Amino acid sequence: MVDQDLGDIEYNAYIHNMREEQFPMLKGSLYLDHAGTTLTSKLVMDKFHAEMMSHLYGNPHSFSQASQQTSHTIDNVRLRLLRLFNANPDHFDVVFTANATAAIKLVGDIFRDAPGGFEYGYHVEAHTSLVGLRELAASQRCFVDDKEVVQWLAGGTSMTESSGGSSIQLFAYPGQSNLNGRKLPLEWSSQARSTMSNTRTYALLDAAALVATSSFDLGNPESAPDFTALSLYKIFGFPDLGALIVRKRSAHVFDHRRYFGGGTVDMVLTSLSANPDEGPHHFTKTSSLHDRLEDGTLPYHSIAALGVAMAAHQQLFQSLDRVARHTSFLARKLYEGVSGLRHDNGKPAASIHVSKASELYLNHRFQGPVVSFNLLSPSGLWISNAEFEKLAFARSVNVRTGSLCNPGGTALHLELTSEEIRNNFDAGYRCGSDADVLNDKPTGMIRASLGAMSTMADVEKFLGFLTEYFVERRTQVCEEDFCLTPTATLASSLHIESLTVYPIKSCAGWQLPSNRSWTIRAEGLDWDREWCIVHATTAKTLSQKRYPRMALIKPELDLDARVLRVRGTHAETLKVLHVDIPLDARPDLSATDSLHTEMGAEVCGVQRNLAFYDSAALDGFFSDCIGIPCRLARFPASGRSYSTRHSKPHLVSRGVAGSDQPITLSNESPILTITRASLNRLNETIKARKGKAASPAVFRANIVLADTDQSTPGAERPYAEDQWSGMKIGNGMFEFLGGCRRCQMICIDQSTGEKNEEPLTTLAKTRRINGRIMFGVHTALVPPEDGIHNVTVRVGDAVCII
Repeated sequence: MVDQDLGDIEYNAYIHNMREEQFPMLKGSLYLDHAGTTLTSKLVMDKFHAEMMSHLYGNPHSFSQASQQTSHTIDNVRLRLLRLFNANPDHFDVVFTANATAAIKLVGDIFRDAPGGFEYGYHVEAHTSLVGLRELAASQRCFVDDKEVVQWLAGGTSMTESSGGSSIQLFAYPGQSNLNGRKLPLEWSSQARSTMSNTRTYALLDAAALVATSSFDLGNPESAPDFTALSLYKIFGFPDLGALIVRKRSAHVFDHRRYFGGGTVDMVLTSLSANPDEGPHHFTKTSSLHDRLEDGTLPYHSIAALGVAMAAHQQLFQSLDRVARHTSFLARKLYEGVSGLRHDNGKPAASIHVSKASELYLNHRFQGPVVSFNLLSPSGLWISNAEFEKLAFARSVNVRTGSLCNPGGTALHLELTSEEIRNNFDAGYRCGSDADVLNDKPTGMIRASLGAMSTMADVEKFLGFLTEYFVERRTQVCEEDFCLTPTATLASSLHIESLTVYPIKSCAGWQLPSNRSWTIRAEGLDWDREWCIVHATTAKTLSQKRYPRMALIKPELDLDARVLRVRGTHAETLKVLHVDIPLDARPDLSATDSLHTEMGAEVCGVQRNLAFYDSAALDGFFSDCIGIPCRLARFPASGRSYSTRHSKPHLVSRGVAGSDQPITLSNESPILTITRASLNRLNETIKARKGKAASPAVFRANIVLADTDQSTPGAERPYAEDQWSGMKIGNGMFEFLGGCRRCQMICIDQSTGEKNEEPLTTLAKTRRINGRIMFGVHTALVPPEDGIHNVTVRVGDAVCII
């Protein structure tokens, strides 16, 4: 048990030592996404295992000994949860739900069933789940700031201009913003009830973010919210469970509920009669509110785990109030560190999204342990959150980015108008898209959130990460300026060092034999990225970024036999596996026993029609190699015809943005080119930092250019390709469309499938151009004037730079 009298520094030291044993999953990682979910201690899992092994639990809807044991445990845990928030069971009840969203939806469904519906008002910084209730209301209003709420409460009038015949109002808001941690006034709940004299008004408090690291007192039922939604895994990590605490004096609204499920009724007639004199056709349980609302069999194992988790939490951390003081101490240090980041030119490196932050972070009653911000370049431009995520992933830094399921707060703090948000959506932006700075405005932010097991070392490590990669220090990079700026292009003889195709998207490449000429079409090298592996459930194409074992799937083209031979290893047994795929246009294993199906799948975030192989053998091969259920598909679906996909709009063709080059299944462009000179310079820098040199395979280039043996010594010019406009190889003209923006996928060793920090971390310090990490150039074939759309190249061909 932790000493109750420890000060901030001593308590931090206790947490630091304790978590080595209790949270071993943190070894080698930095976790600052506790607002999403906190972590589970070893003590919880040990106690839960002992609980399951020592007690016989059965379905509570029975009268057996096992069932009675389950009912007894559920009752005890329900009472203990109420006591955690000082809620008297005479005045409050707890309804267990799947999560906080399910608790919120339960309230919304009840109010929707009320005669005439209901008026609904919600705070602008509400979680998406609260915003969604507006679709159930007869009329709705978004309070754009605290001032509007206060004015409405003072006025005692209807919250919307048109009640639509509603006789009740529901006011919903978060106890703590899940976006930036700001705590909102809890007294609004009681004020809404007491000041609305003409209309019955109820308050729904989303306390999911609030109680994760703060105490919450329901000791006075007169000032308490009518309904309080909880997300228990945000407090304890495990189990995955939510709850709705209901003030019993407001429980009458549930009388409007129409639906009933198993366990909530005492009698049901399945045959309905039109005769009203026969009386009701079902009788709902009346013993308690939770008996009426908990449909079906409760997740009783999870509820038993909750009892264990509450006991373990108290043993490890003392109380939620102690957690609040600890995390507030850390949050203040984190805020001071992030707000103090400055580039060498004196300009801030970050913009924090909390008004009056310096005051709020002084007191945990007003501010939760969250710091939300965006990064700024030395010139004051926004840095893409996607670029931040790439480096965070490579360095095992776990934080949340995006709109954070808080659409109103995001729009408010980033000053995004409704028109801008719609335009961004119409332009193809989705949460998680790489292009997340549109029209000089970010579309999301970075959220670092602390939890009970966070320490000062976490704060220092995160600040060090930000300083290392996102704060410009000229004195630190002067010796590497050669990496930042391309050298002048001098007369130099270049040739094709290697050619590689990647027949199956995100799998290993196949290096072409040096004695074979190869066709290049408008879509790229022949047979490049014509196949892909699709998740059998989500219908999304798979990538090494998430499934690094794909690097171990090695295709090889046998053009004489007209088959694609694929080797791999079983994900569990490591047994070597083989499969052959015919190169004909139709995705069949054979003409007699296999057909194909054309259907939609998500490719790089966009729906496309793919031709799926209807073959258990093929699907089984790739599923065994990767370790998940998946299917093989081919694109274009109609065979080797002109592709309907095109290169990314940020690329430039003949001086015009939006190159619109046809591509198959590559991410951005038809061809990717790198140079040996640039790779050599990069590896020199990596080795100078005691890192592991990068293989050209990690960059997944189609063409590698190198100086010839006859080149003048010292003639290598790294990064000269940044200034090239194109190249000529034989009878083919190629244009360069722009630099290749790099992600964490280049950190995957293509021979082992293991993840490393390099070369991304070195590139981040030496090759960031306009906020993007760059290496290599996107390339496309220029259509010949004679109308012949294909050219041939081979290893060793001379290259003339344009």
